[in-house]
Amino acid sequence: MKTRIKYFVAIITSVILGLSSRTFSGLIPHFIVKHAGDVLWASMVYFGFRFLFIQRSLKWAVIISVLFSFAIECSQLYQAEWIIEIRNTVIGSLVLGRGYLTVDLFRYVIGITIAFWIDKCWLEREKCI
Repeated sequence: MKTRIKYFVAIITSVILGLSSRTFSGLIPHFIVKHAGDVLWASMVYFGFRFLFIQRSLKWAVIISVLFSFAIECSQLYQAEWIIEIRNTVIGSLVLGRGYLTVDLFRYVIGITIAFWIDKCWLEREKCI
């Protein structure tokens, strides 16, 4: 149960940092503002899968997180009216995004990689170096 709580805290931290990167964009360097949202979103996805499937391996969590994130990004190519209406809401935009960008795929991989190392080094307390 303690491990699941750690993942829950990691999810909440990712969400708070992601929303803060939008809210305080005028106070943060442009490079961070430009990339942080997608990196943190992907980190949240990874921690979410770890929270839900705690018995699965770290490797499984990485693979499923990348597949899920890439699927969400590719779904942005679908432009039916009903899904555009969902994407125009705040929560729909945060979850589904607004438009396909190839660079987002790289941001997701970076976010999942960072989350993996946080998981391996801090949450699982393994040697990392």
